[in-house]
Amino acid sequence: MISAKQVSELRTLTGAGMMDCKKALSETNGDIDKAVDWLREKGIAKSAKKASRIAAEGLANIYIDGNKAVILEVNSETDFVSKNEEFTGMIDTIGNTILKSKAKSIDDVLTLEVEDGTINDLIIAKTAKIGEKLSLRRFELVEKNDNEVFGEYLHMGGKIAVLTVLEGANEEVARDVAMQAAAMKPQYLSSADIPTEVVERESEVFKTQAMEEGKPADIAEKMVAGRIKKFYKEVCLLNQAFIKDGDVDVQTYVKNNGGVVKSMIRFEVGEGMQKREENFAEEVMSQIK
Repeated sequence: MISAKQVSELRTLTGAGMMDCKKALSETNGDIDKAVDWLREKGIAKSAKKASRIAAEGLANIYIDGNKAVILEVNSETDFVSKNEEFTGMIDTIGNTILKSKAKSIDDVLTLEVEDGTINDLIIAKTAKIGEKLSLRRFELVEKNDNEVFGEYLHMGGKIAVLTVLEGANEEVARDVAMQAAAMKPQYLSSADIPTEVVERESEVFKTQAMEEGKPADIAEKMVAGRIKKFYKEVCLLNQAFIKDGDVDVQTYVKNNGGVVKSMIRFEVGEGMQKREENFAEEVMSQIK
């Protein structure tokens, strides 16, 4: 009898899918070491050696069908691979499969069925074929109402992807908002979305700065209010000056076109991740060794 603990241990060691691990253990009578070899022989665990590598390059993309849309980021180790047709084809398969599903998590996505097994199987197979660590980092599955529109924008061939949902406006306005988010990198949709502790921390910093400048307490408070307002204009999409008309903010631009921004999702490939520091020559040499 193969236990769930054995399957979990083998998955950790090899990065192979649950069903592959279960089959490997069945074929080797529960011997972990032999199961690892079995998976390697089948080419399924070839990606295991790459598990510790840094995959912070890759592409983000958007897929839309009617009232459903998917935005996702899939990582590779090098920018070169992100231009590979095998890689881009894999992303298309993942994106279109998610679009037809109700997946809520990465684990849900990895178990979705595709032509030759699951998405997890597909990623493992492409990792083995391409020779780099590949991974689905994140995704959002978004559904809109009939009176809403999607706005999509890809920058630098998919290094930045933005998906917006607007109510009461048209797709051109929604795309303008998506372009704004791509260019100006807002962290939040509106000031209401900023965690209280973030606002408090910024206020404290601004207050300290004002006091150190020798300002009286009442003047310092007014300066803090002004600087917080400026902070909102930097980090909140709706408060930012519209890039095509600096006389209005984004919220006003959308309102003038009969709409309201309902949501914004911005993915920038590799943001917040450790980057590879090897240069190309070192990378080539590492492959020769």
